[in-house]
Amino acid sequence: MKIAVLVSVGRHPVSGTARYSRNDAAALGIALSLAKQHAATLDVLHAGDPSSPALSEYLALGARSVEVLDLSSTPEPHADAAPPLAARLKGYDLVLTGTRAEGAFDSGMLPYRVANALEIPLVGAAVDLTIRDGCAEIRQFMPKGLRRRVEVGLPALVAVHPLANATPGYAYARLREGTIRAVPAQAAIHADDRLAWTTRPATARPVRLAAAEKRSGHARMLSATTTENRGGNVVIEGSSVEKAQVILAYLREHQLVDY
Repeated sequence: MKIAVLVSVGRHPVSGTARYSRNDAAALGIALSLAKQHAATLDVLHAGDPSSPALSEYLALGARSVEVLDLSSTPEPHADAAPPLAARLKGYDLVLTGTRAEGAFDSGMLPYRVANALEIPLVGAAVDLTIRDGCAEIRQFMPKGLRRRVEVGLPALVAVHPLANATPGYAYARLREGTIRAVPAQAAIHADDRLAWTTRPATARPVRLAAAEKRSGHARMLSATTTENRGGNVVIEGSSVEKAQVILAYLREHQLVDY
């Protein structure tokens, strides 16, 4: 059995420093466990810049080596990574990757595009994975704490959820022993496949103010099934200063502002 893990370069949410992606690290942890159980060949792949210091951190997380498809050898240094990855992944039984990169606005389409190019099924939001009789049994993350089990035949591509049952173990000795191998990207990048990517710092999204719910659970259940007046004031008359004072008093009452 041949297993591949696709890893990306993450970004620290505060400093913006390049680091390993926590989601891809979870995929690597699951792949290491599967490779040990089934005596499988495990390859860790990255498409991009081989000089990125974040790639060596995957060595500390258990990868013996990281193979980097050097996109700088292509006519377009910032070319789309999906075509060369799909060309490299032909013949693998299982491909694991994170749900998406950590650039805040990444599309998360890379697993789907690679699976489409390889013509293999894709299962997303996986939290754990077992292999038996040529099939992969996957437990998927679903909203509100729900989980469901999906069975898919191999070969397949599995996108791992950030809350996967994997705890990466960091060892500096492994970082010193591992290697990073840069190889030229083999796939030709056609004009129709080029995407104009732009990189910028992540911006904080506005948080919607909402008053804290102080009612009992029974009262909230009743409000979900009946129509009721939730209270409040409609201020029509008065000056703009008086209307602003009413709004400020409401915000202070519900502790939405601290001044």
